[in-house]
Amino acid sequence: MTQTSAAAPGLAARIADRFFRTRWLVRMPIGLYRAGLGFVFGGRLLMLEHIGRKSGARRRVVLEVIGRPGPGEYVIISGFAGQAQWYRNVTANPHVRVSTGFRRNMAALAEPVPEAESAVVLREFIERHPADWKKMQGVLEHACGRPVDTMPMVRLRVQPGR
Repeated sequence: MTQTSAAAPGLAARIADRFFRTRWLVRMPIGLYRAGLGFVFGGRLLMLEHIGRKSGARRRVVLEVIGRPGPGEYVIISGFAGQAQWYRNVTANPHVRVSTGFRRNMAALAEPVPEAESAVVLREFIERHPADWKKMQGVLEHACGRPVDTMPMVRLRVQPGR
């Protein structure tokens, strides 16, 4: 379905891998969203606020939006598959909050995207953003150690009036 890079990881992939594993760098955009400056990232990123499945504590993560199937819907990909803490938390408690662009703190429901639909979302993303995909694919696959088309996706549906 998608092209999987078989070559050794390039410099960009190795740098991105280091970035993804440096906690303070990955968490830096959260401060901008919390300060009401999430609009600087446009609509390509969002901040997902979720509840820890064990701690019950409020958690936040900034993720890239790879699909928008309808109004108030966002599709995000779990780069670390089922091991990502945010993914495990939203599958345990799907009531989340989303901030993106100028829209802040919107109540939403998170639901896993079926595998067949994930393939469609990924294909549409690749068609819309071929240059970004070319960079992102190698980075994600190197950092996560698996092909992107095997990574689970989550749909966030904003709940009107909440």
